Amino acid sequence: MCQPVRVSDTPSAPPVCVLGLGLIGGSLLRAAVRAGREAWGHNRSAPSVDAARADGFDADTDLVAVLQRASAESALIVIAVPVPAVAATLTAIALYAPNCSITDVVSVKAEVAAAAARQGLADRYVGGHPMAGTSASGWSVGSADLFREAVWVVGTDDGVDPAIWTQVAQLALDCGSVVVPAESAEHDRAVARISHLPHLLAETLAITGARGGPLALGLAAGSFRDGTRVAGSAPGLVRAMCEGNRDALLIALDEALVLLQDARTELAEQSSTATLVEAGHTARLTYDNQETWEITGIVPGREGWIDDMRDAGRRGGRLRRL
Repeated sequence: MCQPVRVSDTPSAPPVCVLGLGLIGGSLLRAAVRAGREAWGHNRSAPSVDAARADGFDADTDLVAVLQRASAESALIVIAVPVPAVAATLTAIALYAPNCSITDVVSVKAEVAAAAARQGLADRYVGGHPMAGTSASGWSVGSADLFREAVWVVGTDDGVDPAIWTQVAQLALDCGSVVVPAESAEHDRAVARISHLPHLLAETLAITGARGGPLALGLAAGSFRDGTRVAGSAPGLVRAMCEGNRDALLIALDEALVLLQDARTELAEQSSTATLVEAGHTARLTYDNQETWEITGIVPGREGWIDDMRDAGRRGGRLRRL
């Protein structure tokens, strides 16, 4: 069993129940335990549960039993299943642990928030999304270090319970992340551009390269490898995140297609790629040189705190402590 390196002893640090023990959920269980939190997990796959147990973690395939334990211990439930399984998971929570605080680590937020509302769980739910991961999947590739210094979005939708918000933010901090407050729809529009669109572009680049045959792939080096890294992700997971954020992704994809079409026209008519290349270089420097700052002085529950948190997140604020 991992030895704890930090213990959250505040009243906002309940036990943690992780539903789904893939890369993200499995890493979260590891990180929570290492931080000194009481934590257990569920996975419907027996081999994953057996592997987690073999590594010294508390895991079970019995969802009802896991949720009943969460209810009895007033745990913070973390939904770490793929998007298509979220609705059924929330149905089970509504049946067996409706009193629990709920968050998730799913890559889209508005859809999950709506699903929670349909189950009557809106007042128990605060969305979450750690911006961390690899192209691999499953319990075996998880790591307690996955979230170290990563951004972890914590939802600031209207009406969120400040006590539950604090629980979710504390979990993110305990896992080693920094918290960025964001409203669900704003989050989804943002990740369409910096997460979901890159997946589609990586798939496109991988296909284009492969069509060049063995010689093209034999010459491929860093730019091709790095540009296609996420194309190695499980197709089902990529489809779930992209299709779950359809509307926002369509806007970003249309913008990218216009840029590429304009670049093709410029190359065909002027033998130049200057417009795209120079603008892209400038945009990358903007990313490299972005400024962040630490959020302080905003207390969950005080008047106007949600708006203040949203504004801070938009302006590059990061929460490092509560």
